[in-house]
Amino acid sequence: MSLDIHTILVMFAVLALMLSGLLALASLQAGAMSNSIRLWAFASLCISGGFFPAYFFRGPAFGYDWAVVLGTALLFSGIGLQYLGLRSFLGKPAHGAQVAVLVVSGTTIAFWLSLPYPDLALRAIINSFLLAVASLACARVLFVRVEAPLRTAFWFTGTAYAVQAAALLARAVRIAVDPADSYTLYGNSPTNSWSFFLASVVLLCVTFGFVLMVNYRLIADVHKIASRDMLTDAFTRRRLEEEAQRLLAHCARTGDVLAIMMIDVDHFKAVNDRFGHPVGDEVLRRLSAVARRSIRTDDYFARYGGEEFCILMLSTTEQEALVLAERLRQAYAASVVEVAGHDVKSTISIGVADTLRAGLDWHKLVCAADKALYGAKQQGRNRVVSYATLDLAFSA
Repeated sequence: MSLDIHTILVMFAVLALMLSGLLALASLQAGAMSNSIRLWAFASLCISGGFFPAYFFRGPAFGYDWAVVLGTALLFSGIGLQYLGLRSFLGKPAHGAQVAVLVVSGTTIAFWLSLPYPDLALRAIINSFLLAVASLACARVLFVRVEAPLRTAFWFTGTAYAVQAAALLARAVRIAVDPADSYTLYGNSPTNSWSFFLASVVLLCVTFGFVLMVNYRLIADVHKIASRDMLTDAFTRRRLEEEAQRLLAHCARTGDVLAIMMIDVDHFKAVNDRFGHPVGDEVLRRLSAVARRSIRTDDYFARYGGEEFCILMLSTTEQEALVLAERLRQAYAASVVEVAGHDVKSTISIGVADTLRAGLDWHKLVCAADKALYGAKQQGRNRVVSYATLDLAFSA
């Protein structure tokens, strides 16, 4: 198979240019990831510029050496920006100084071995080695522990970088063992043709992998937004019900117990009427903050609707949940919302139930906790009532 090196390099440059435009457009709507995507867009632009000289030069001519130096500088800048983009994506320090050293070293070597002391083969060997090191650094950033969806994209992109590093090292070795005067940059030798063809494929792979990483992160962010109440940062009712079905299925398999708290802010309408809705919002935020400090790390706290909240507690009986609920009630009663020089205090009522008495049906479990909450309201508010106690009272 015969591959024309000029065609490969020009197509490589066009592909990189198109990817740069794609990433630049993606960065406009990427929120917190915009910086890392912009870095990759600039990286693709630099790589494109690094290979465009192949269109203008087919051998030594006026300006050829300077074009090679500029192209080399752009290529090293491109992979350096990719490295910075990956670190930015992961929220790691930039390491800009290391990238600057790489770019300056590569450019200096290209200049020195192109103009004062021309040595095409040695220049290609050193540049291939430095680019391989940079590729391995990018791969190292990506081979980390991350959640399952992102792990696939990370390892795919990291593997592509590792393949690129191996190909570059193989290219350096191949040039080194060839006769010193046989290598030409734009010659249609097997070494050139296949190494640049592979480079274009890897460029597509690493960019595809990065876009996949961005896509997974955006999906996770959207899922998080859909799962969280914007005012209180508690789970939404929909997310709570999804988790409840999962936990109830677990209880059905293992015989474990699940407890539930239904929480309601006492006289919340009066707070809104007297102080206004912004104060009411602050009351709900305060309750959310107190609740998240009071519950355990594996409990689920959600805004169920209006001023009503819900907590799910796995491996917790009704009696154990009563202790946690009372602690929460006391902590919230002691909290104060300061508004315009006035201290606004409020209380909560809590109803508690568990699957041992209410069963494994979600609707029945919520109804049991609601009945207990209603009992707390009927008994004067600012208290905790269990479904078992209420059930016994009705039985009597």
